[in-house]
Formats: sequence, structure tokens, C-alpha cells
Amino acid sequence: MNTFFQISERGSTIARECLAGCVTFMAMSYILCVQPAIMSGQMFGIETGMSVGALITTTCLAAAFGSLLMGLWAKYPIGLAPGMGQNFFVVLTVMPICATVLGLQVGDVAVWQLALGTVFISGVLFAILSFMNIRKVLIDAISPSLRGGISAGIGLFIALIGLQQAGVVVSENGFYVLGTLTTTKCLVFFTGLIVTGVLLTLRFRGALLYGIIIAALLAALLGQITPVMPFGLPADPRPLIGQVNVVGVFQHSALLPLVIVLTFMVIFDTLGTVVAVGTRAGLIKDGVFPNVERVFATDATATVVGAAMGHSTTTAYVESAAGVESGGRTGLAAVITGFCFLAAMFCGPFIEMIGNYQPITAAALVIVGALMMQSVSQIDWEDYSEAIPAFLLLIGIPLTYCIANGLLLGLIVYPFIKLFSGRGRSVNAMMYLLAVLLILYVLFLA
Repeated sequence: MNTFFQISERGSTIARECLAGCVTFMAMSYILCVQPAIMSGQMFGIETGMSVGALITTTCLAAAFGSLLMGLWAKYPIGLAPGMGQNFFVVLTVMPICATVLGLQVGDVAVWQLALGTVFISGVLFAILSFMNIRKVLIDAISPSLRGGISAGIGLFIALIGLQQAGVVVSENGFYVLGTLTTTKCLVFFTGLIVTGVLLTLRFRGALLYGIIIAALLAALLGQITPVMPFGLPADPRPLIGQVNVVGVFQHSALLPLVIVLTFMVIFDTLGTVVAVGTRAGLIKDGVFPNVERVFATDATATVVGAAMGHSTTTAYVESAAGVESGGRTGLAAVITGFCFLAAMFCGPFIEMIGNYQPITAAALVIVGALMMQSVSQIDWEDYSEAIPAFLLLIGIPLTYCIANGLLLGLIVYPFIKLFSGRGRSVNAMMYLLAVLLILYVLFLA
């Protein structure tokens, strides 16, 4: 084990790697409560037709597969699971568009199967690009300012949904106003938010998970949820596994822009996570990424397998930095994280209980949104040709309550401002192609 994972060579120990893997799991484990609620539509008060129980099981399986592959093949101390941001995009943007092209309603089986097809193909495309120089072209296509705007905009959107679920913000006559803060829902929410904020400030491992647990305990004391036996056999995952509709994606050209956007999102998420975690672990020196192709291919493979299990993009988690801070330096930490997710399959009743009362996880959404807002520092506010499109992305996503609409605003405007200000050559050809595809979508399908 020491030789395979190069534990001594990287200045670590087996015990330290095991601890780091557990810490990474604790930092990531909030997704076990959030992902099933998102993909089932429970979080938004809609029905996507996907079983919550099956989603809990397959969330564990997808995260375990990705983390184990990262540890055993790429040998980085990075855990993987269905990513925040992409899951909202799939449910609130991809599924409605799939419903439109099929002439069906969100909730029909064929709709979520087709939506998973777009995720599956984006993963395959990412896998191909992982071993080609085209990967660098794609990374360079969207400027750092646009990347920052997309991430921050999705962060605001996620936080807005969290505030709505807690009743802190309500919609009246088309405007968002402050809700009644004296309700039980708000009490549970603010308790979770404050606890999580304090733990994060104190650099406490697994702060998001502990915030959820404290909020759940309070909700139980207040009679808002009924405690259940936390352990049980995993729910049957077969209603979701292998249900992805790949062929249908090629039959509907309107879905092509969605595949491209999903591919961009996973590339940038993976790149940012690898740089952040790898640098902190001392694995990236002088800009050299050891085994970077394997890292990207692992992420891509996990996305493909995750889609086949019924999930949005499965990607590397920046929360893995918590494990690195605990001493994780090798792939053994990711392997331990993977085994932790497998064990979590037997906690399905507890996870489902938490997901049924939205204010419990609402604080986690707001915190994740705040963390994603850090990317505004990537926006070049001095260059208006960068700042204006990035700002449109930033505000367009939450204000239109739709990730796709925000992307439309920013990605269409960006190349035209550059072109007519005499900077057209600085724009990657891929951006012009994407703008044309989005314009065609607006003209004929929106």
C-alpha cells in the first residue's frame, strides 16, 4: 500500500491518509441529503419522476465510484460526487427543455431519461478531450471573467432557493420580499446557518454536515419531523440505473447547446478543484500537473457512470481541501472517502427524513452559495468588455430564476462587445460558435 500510493514519498502515513479520507467525506456528505431532494424535484415543489430512495442509493454509488477511481488510478486525494450547480442546471433548465422538445411534461419518465442523456454525452466528450490538446482550447475559450460570473451567478441562485425554502424570502406580486422571521422554519434555518458559519470560521471539519444535523435535531424537538431508525437496507437503485437516453439527444438539435454548456461547466469545475486542492497538497509545482490527464479522465468517467445511475454531473469536490488540511496527500485518502460513501448507503432512512423538511438543508444551500461567490474576484472589472457580460451572467441567473437565461444573456453579448470594440480577435472561435447556437435557440426554440 505504501509503495502503490507513494505514501512515504509524499511525506504522509497510512493513518493520516485514513483520517483525511474520513474528513473529506464529512465535508462532502451534505450532498447525500441535498442531491436526492434536487433530482427528485422535492426541493422545488415539483415532481421529476425520480425516486428519492433510489436517488439516495445511487448518489452513494456514484460518489463511491468516482472517489475510488480517483484514488486508485489518478492517485489524488480528491473526492467526487454529483456537483452543486450542475444539478440545479439539469433539473431547472435541461429537464424543462427536454420536456418541450418531447412535447411532454416534467415528471414523465422520458423527460428525465433524455436529460440524463445530455449529461452522459457531456461526460463522453469530456473524456475524449481529456487526452487531446483540444482540452486547453476549451479551457481558454471562456475567459476567467465569464467563468467567475457563471460560478457566482449560480451561487446566488442556490442561495436564493435556500432562503425561499426557509421562508426568509418570499415572492409577492412578482417581487422578492422579506418573509415572517418568527416562524419555526426560520428558527430551524437560522440555527443551522449560525452553527455552520461558526464551525466554518473555526475551521471545523464537516461544518456543513454538522449544521444539518443540529438543524435536524431542533426540527425534531419542535415536532417538524418524526425521528426514524437511521439505518436500513439501501433502496433499490434499479429504477434509475441504465435508464439514460443517449440516442434521443442526437435526435433533437436543441439539446446541443446544453451538452456544450455542461461540458464547459465540468471542465472548469475540475480544473479549479484540481488546482486548488493539488496546490494545497503540494502535488502541483511550477505549474506542472502530474497525471493531469488521469484526473480529468476520472472526472469524465465518473460523469458518464453517474448519468447512467440517474445523476447530474459527477465531479471533483473542492471540499477535498479539508482532507488535505488534515494531512491527506495520496490517493488512499480518496479511496477511504469512497468506502465511506458506500457505508452511507445504509443510512437512507435518516437521509430521507432530513430531505423531507427543506429548512434543514436550506442553510447548507446559502453557505454553498456564499462559497461560490468567491469567484467574483476572477472578474476583470476594469475591462468593460469582460465585466459587462460577466455581470449579466452574475445577475441574470438569479433574477430570471433560470441558469440557462443567465447564460444566454452573458454568452451572447460577450463576443459582440468584443467584436464591435475592435477586440474580436481576442475571442476564441468556440465562443462565436456557442453564441450562434444560443441565438438559434432563442429564435426557434425559446
